[in-house]
Amino acid sequence: MPQKTKHTPMMEQYFGIKASYPDAFLFYRLGDFYELFYEDALEVAQLLELTLTSRNKNAEDPIPMCGVPYHAAAGYIDTLVEQGYKVAICEQVEDPKTAKGMVKREVVQLITPGTVMEGKSLSAKENNYLAALAYTDTSYQFAYVDLSTGELKATELTEEASILNELAALQSKELVLTSEIPASVIEQLEKRLGLLFSEEKEQLETTEFLFLTKELPENLKNVTLKLLTYLNKTQKRSLDHLQPALSYQVDHFLSIDYYSKFNLELIQSIRTGKKQGTLLWLLDETKTAMGGRLLKQWIDRPLIQQKQIEARQNQVESLLKAFFERADLQEVLKKVYDLERLAGRVAFGSVNGRDLLQLKTSLQQVPFIQTILTGINEGQWTALLKQITPLEDLVALIERGIHEEAPLQITEGNVIKTGYNAQLDQYREAMHSGKKWLAELEAKERAATGIKNLKIGFNRVFGYYIEITKANLVNLPEGRYERKQTLANAERFINPELKEIETLILEAEEKSVDLEYQLFLEIREEVKKSITRLQKLAHGISTLDVLQSFATISEKYQYVRPTFNQSHTLKIIDGRHPVVEKVLGHQEYIPNSIEMDAKTFILLITGPNMSGKSTYMRQLALTVIMAQMGCFIPAKSAELPVFDRIFTRIGASDDLIAGQSTFMVEMMEANQALQQATPDSLILFDELGRGTATYDGMALAQAIIEYIHQNVQAKTLFSTHYHELTPLEKELTHLRNIHVGAVEQEGEVVFLHKMMAGPADKSYGIHVAKIAGLPKKLLERADYLLVALENGEQAPKVAPEVEQLSLFSESNEVEREVLGELKALNVLEMTPMDALNALHQLQKKVK
Repeated sequence: MPQKTKHTPMMEQYFGIKASYPDAFLFYRLGDFYELFYEDALEVAQLLELTLTSRNKNAEDPIPMCGVPYHAAAGYIDTLVEQGYKVAICEQVEDPKTAKGMVKREVVQLITPGTVMEGKSLSAKENNYLAALAYTDTSYQFAYVDLSTGELKATELTEEASILNELAALQSKELVLTSEIPASVIEQLEKRLGLLFSEEKEQLETTEFLFLTKELPENLKNVTLKLLTYLNKTQKRSLDHLQPALSYQVDHFLSIDYYSKFNLELIQSIRTGKKQGTLLWLLDETKTAMGGRLLKQWIDRPLIQQKQIEARQNQVESLLKAFFERADLQEVLKKVYDLERLAGRVAFGSVNGRDLLQLKTSLQQVPFIQTILTGINEGQWTALLKQITPLEDLVALIERGIHEEAPLQITEGNVIKTGYNAQLDQYREAMHSGKKWLAELEAKERAATGIKNLKIGFNRVFGYYIEITKANLVNLPEGRYERKQTLANAERFINPELKEIETLILEAEEKSVDLEYQLFLEIREEVKKSITRLQKLAHGISTLDVLQSFATISEKYQYVRPTFNQSHTLKIIDGRHPVVEKVLGHQEYIPNSIEMDAKTFILLITGPNMSGKSTYMRQLALTVIMAQMGCFIPAKSAELPVFDRIFTRIGASDDLIAGQSTFMVEMMEANQALQQATPDSLILFDELGRGTATYDGMALAQAIIEYIHQNVQAKTLFSTHYHELTPLEKELTHLRNIHVGAVEQEGEVVFLHKMMAGPADKSYGIHVAKIAGLPKKLLERADYLLVALENGEQAPKVAPEVEQLSLFSESNEVEREVLGELKALNVLEMTPMDALNALHQLQKKVK
């Protein structure tokens, strides 16, 4: 960058401001544009496809420059922030008319991926969390906030993996580092999550911030205060909507690690990265943005307290039975806007008249919600009804003050209703009367001059004027008007009477707009006093919305209420995979039961590929998650223990981003389960050990099964292709073999997609290859090799190039007849004696 001394005072000012925001694009306000210079201009012109120009074009070193109109800047800023950049908004902070020298400018807001308050990058049904991380010798301190809703929470984490789990669950885009963090942690987070890292080492301890953190344990206060300091520095405005910080513990919820959530496709499809095809997609029948966000939080954090789960189940059952009331409730909820984010914008000072009208409409639905819930309440809704209280005072204030057709801008008038303020009404009367006086004056002057097309008009530059066409100037009495402006075809004049009316009207308009703005700010401040009440109401309504969503899908897909036990008994009769069933349809899906009594720890699953083993395992995990969220589940009946953690290894998803092979990922995930699982956990291992040599894999698989059986004793589903492991059932008392049924008919395999007791008799791998469409010659060779290997023979290394001799001579008519009869035999439907008799007859014919 050139030396500051070579530049104008304006550029000197720019350099001074830019120096404080080196990691952000500086949108520097000049008149009606935001301008960017130097490296910012070069990069932003490319990112936003803007025209790159230059300042001081004739100078030795012209300054690269690009800009966007200030009224359209929001869209450009959204695009940059969505791509992971920071944008500093620099505005004039004094009136140019009164400025001495350079107009003073300051950055009024720093917009970052974690601090977005509105715009296209803020999805209605998703939170936008900004997280902060600190490190001490023994643990990590973690805090997060959603600036748009005011949610603020903190926790302590003892493992690096837990940081990844939390950030992935929150889908944070930005992490504020508040102390030195181990490089290994930063590297992992960068590789896996692509976070934007910011730093904040200062710690403001204002009265407001100390109040927000007063309920936190001492060890979590510093990281939370630094997070709040970062918000204060970047946003430079009121944060009154932030809720007092709550501490939480990750082990107070059903723990599901980052890999398991990914494998189970809870909120994001592995194939597309989208919501469709996920558990969230299935469960989301919410009618409000707030409900959609809360549902996502419940999926991330299912409950582990049986009483809490059953309380939610009672509420879902209540709504399930009340069909008509639920339908009415859904219609009312559709009229409720995003109360959480409206409250945030009120505190932030970005709310407009239309936002307040949305707030009024939302609050007007509360009495209807109360009536519906009270009508079906048998005790299960009493606590929630205390949160859902109407705010009649706010409804009345907005009803009285805000015009029904208020514009988006709050500085251009027509926001406040007539009748709200006497002074404003007087100004409006003056404007109305002035326009009447103008019409009367125009009629009077036409009569006096005899010029019928004389007209009184207005423009922003010259104000009010009397316009006479040039053809009629000869009819104008000399000295009647004072000349104001000359046009090609007309002359414009003024007279004392018009000047007087103009003064009255313009003064009334200017004062009216200023007064409306002040009145709007007063109404906004009054609403601001009720932010806590609004947030409490928002939480109550969003909770109700998620519960009605559960009731709706439970009815739609014929789900049942599971029961819970403390005896480690798991019994799901005719369970279904909820997402696969939605895709296939209820009639097409083949249900499967899963039964494990208190003494059964492991189900060893064998069976062919493509037969449904992985689906069976995912089905159990999703059923457990749904049940512990309080939702009903896809089954004929179900009895479950309450699980504390779920570990999965399903599918061969290489962690290529982190440079790890399938086998390494398998072993890491297996290790996590073996180290952290308890007898209350659920472990799902799908074909563990396949990523290495056969004997290695088989040895590891057996050792892992034995370790789980003897040391962990968690409920475990372990699928394998190693049939050599099935004899373990005789040695391990808490292990049972089950398999996926399949039958062969006339050389074709048919998968039954049904789980059956005992081990599978073979793997049907070649049949699966046939379904996949491999060449016939290749399949025949594979069959030949398989028979040889099964008989303990040494198979030829290379297939013979000459065609194999036919079993029967084509020229022998008897042999052709025997071959035809042999092909026609249906061996599966013959008794052993019938088969022997048929074989004897065929042999006689050949001889």
